[in-house]
Amino acid sequence: MQLVDIGANLTHESFRHDFADVLARAAAQGVARMMVTGASREGSEQALALSREHPGVLWATAGVHPHHAIDYDEAIDARLRELARQPEVRAVGETGLDYHRNYSPRDVQLRVFERQLAIAAEQGKPLFLHQRDAHADFLALLRRYRARVPAAVVHCFTDTREALRDYLALDCHIGITGWICDERRGTHLREFVREIPADRLMLETDAPYLLPRTVRPQPSHRRNEPMYLRHICEEVARDRGEPLEVTAANSTATAAAFFGL
Repeated sequence: MQLVDIGANLTHESFRHDFADVLARAAAQGVARMMVTGASREGSEQALALSREHPGVLWATAGVHPHHAIDYDEAIDARLRELARQPEVRAVGETGLDYHRNYSPRDVQLRVFERQLAIAAEQGKPLFLHQRDAHADFLALLRRYRARVPAAVVHCFTDTREALRDYLALDCHIGITGWICDERRGTHLREFVREIPADRLMLETDAPYLLPRTVRPQPSHRRNEPMYLRHICEEVARDRGEPLEVTAANSTATAAAFFGL
């Protein structure tokens, strides 16, 4: 069984002391390829560096998360364009809107999101997207660019069935994380994850965040890592009513096609 983790924040400082072991544990669980998320200029540079150090195993995205939109300037915009041209960088993002935290003003988030949509359109790269509590504004802006980019994935989807249908109607892909394993917040996803077409469903850990609450035993450090993608796949397969091998094969094929792996 081979899996692709489409969203792992492997530049996070918590991985620095045992990075090689993290990759080895992932490989032992069938997670052979991982996308390293870039969510700031510095993080995108680091994601690219990691992908170059581990060719064929790691690839990168390059973008500025809405939390960091307030830092976006012309220099960052120019550098993101350069990064997006690198062969190891397979998507623009993580970019989007986050009205839950509002670490950056909403008008700034909107402006920065559109700048990155334009980069993806100009470079012909897929989009790696973030949306929380901002569905209407997010959808309206994405609609303006969707036909100009080759593909788009709404990463770490946690929203409603109605939002899911809106994204599928735009021919978007959907990224499912261990959020689905959270009995406090994710049970609604179990009800309609089977509605996601097999060629639109991808899996991710969002490590080191969102450790699946159904993992047993729970690690004392509470850090999520790519090795747990197999557990997420098992949960999703059960909720979709299909064999684990089917969910794994389909999600892997979909990710490989989306990112051109």
